[in-house]
Amino acid sequence: MFNLLNEKFEKIIGSLRGKPIISEDDLDLTLREIRIAFLEADVALPVVKEFIQNVKTKILGQEVLKSIKPDQMIIKLVHDELVNILGSKNEPLNILDKGLTKIMICGLQGSGKTTTLAKLANHLKNNSKKKLLLVSADIYRPAAQEQLKILSDQIDVDFFDIQLNQSIEQIISDATKHASHNLYDILIIDTAGRQVIDEKMMIEIKNISNLTNPNETILVADSLTGQDAANVAKSFNDAVSITSSILTRIDGDGRGGAALSIKSITGAPIKFIGTGEKINQFEVFHPERIANRILGM
Repeated sequence: MFNLLNEKFEKIIGSLRGKPIISEDDLDLTLREIRIAFLEADVALPVVKEFIQNVKTKILGQEVLKSIKPDQMIIKLVHDELVNILGSKNEPLNILDKGLTKIMICGLQGSGKTTTLAKLANHLKNNSKKKLLLVSADIYRPAAQEQLKILSDQIDVDFFDIQLNQSIEQIISDATKHASHNLYDILIIDTAGRQVIDEKMMIEIKNISNLTNPNETILVADSLTGQDAANVAKSFNDAVSITSSILTRIDGDGRGGAALSIKSITGAPIKFIGTGEKINQFEVFHPERIANRILGM
């Protein structure tokens, strides 16, 4: 991931490094090259504009060009702004100390949502002492229940079986009661994959959110879709107030436009990334490490 940006930024920074004096013309050229690099990496235009403006304002406002080592100061400010748009720091999931934590998973069809849910559950099982229950509120895709049950068995996490022809309202109610009665710590609810343009399905997910009142509403987004992932995130955020996002297929994304856009557009941090198809190919997202990778530091 970020191979394209890393290559571009190493050239941009290489042209600055070691220069005792940097003029405003040099700065304008550098920022123009950064802008081009971001756009080629499919970063959303509003995010690019904000990044460039913030960096330029800080450089000029702090009189960096007149400092003893302007090259190092500019590189540091670019690094800090990269960290800022990626989310500043890793933020943990909002897991309650006592009582039932409800996590709702949503995303587009084909984004790897259900598999990512299982990866998240596996991560929580291995890194906490919490008792987990998984349930699928997808009543449209015949294999949805079976897929999540198979994945639950694979990671050795409990799955809540539903009755045929149950409504979504009944599924949520029954699963929540079962989880509370049996002293589960975390209930993770899968929802049907949907298209943002499908107004009926977006109304449904609002209803699921209202029924569930989740502690976390996590969007699973495909990083290969670039800035489209950020646009999708905005649509879901407008509907159900996303609290976190997980980027899938990071291993196949050489550009990084989704990662650099999604936090700025939704305000919700990226908390995890999927790095491959296997259940354990799942990592906590660390903005500073990503910024360092982009800048070749």
